[in-house]
Amino acid sequence: MNPARKIIGALVIVLFGLPTLFGIIWTVGLIRATVSPEFISDLPREIIAEVPHLTDEIFKAAQDRGVISDETTRAWFEAAAKTGISPRDLLAKTGMLGWMENELSTSLREVGQVLRGERRPREIRIDLGPLKNALLHPEVDGFLTATLQNLPPCDERGDESWRQFAMTSSRHRELPACRPSLATAEDVLRAERTRAVDDIPDDVQFFGDLDVRAIRYFPFGLVGTVQFFSYLLFLIPAAFLFLGALIAASTPSGFLKWSGVSIFAGGLPVLLLSQFTKQVSHWAFKYGSFSWGERWSGDFHDLVVDKLGWIGTRIIDGLMSPVVAVAGVVCVVGIVLFALSFSARSTPKKKII
Repeated sequence: MNPARKIIGALVIVLFGLPTLFGIIWTVGLIRATVSPEFISDLPREIIAEVPHLTDEIFKAAQDRGVISDETTRAWFEAAAKTGISPRDLLAKTGMLGWMENELSTSLREVGQVLRGERRPREIRIDLGPLKNALLHPEVDGFLTATLQNLPPCDERGDESWRQFAMTSSRHRELPACRPSLATAEDVLRAERTRAVDDIPDDVQFFGDLDVRAIRYFPFGLVGTVQFFSYLLFLIPAAFLFLGALIAASTPSGFLKWSGVSIFAGGLPVLLLSQFTKQVSHWAFKYGSFSWGERWSGDFHDLVVDKLGWIGTRIIDGLMSPVVAVAGVVCVVGIVLFALSFSARSTPKKKII
């Protein structure tokens, strides 16, 4: 009877308990990440504060022959630099800098306050209209026109490249560093900006569909309530694991051993995989030589990654660190249960007839 019970218990654990535990650890960890004020509010505000400085650094470095070896890419940046307008100046003149530092930053701060429980949940709306208006601002027209004036006139091949760019829907191509006819240039640049504006929503809403009345019944706040219900998901794999251990074991010691080993076996792969994903992502952002088509030269891509790579690593850390933490706790629970098994009764109860 014992071998049959062990086989059935093991099947319950392997087929139902471990897969659900694996999935729930990822789910709970990612839920913790996506409701974290540090990830949702603080990190975007930090990025916003650094954007003007970083864009100026990229703009300046892209004109250096020792940094950008691609002649076409460097020619575009050199032509833009001759206008005397830096990216920070353009952001300020179009109103985008003021919007980022004031309305956008304030709205994100309010989101963080709600997530931390410092203020009552309410709908917070971030209006993206200023961003769309900035892209279509006359200052942008003037900057682009001045940049084109600093480029040499196109030859027949250059004009054809501009015409092909205007007709194709794919944008993974490189515009030649030359000045086409004014009408062609205006059509291409206007179409590009219109395309970008159309892809931007009018606003972004936080907590718009949230039932505030339901939150009042829980003393944990918004984030605490979401996390509380996410932790309840562990009841699903726990039921399968404990049922399998109950079937397979005939003593309290055996039950704890089966439970502990099963829980540890479910948490360890997630711990290793999430940590591996985190480290590989760090490596990819720092050393990965990937590129999106011919539109970006390898040197320019490396420059952007060098200046902005910290953003990618911070995002990965924000997503993966909670998963690592949850998986680590699960592994510790498994180890504790296994250790407790040595202090529990290891012999079956004698039947009293």
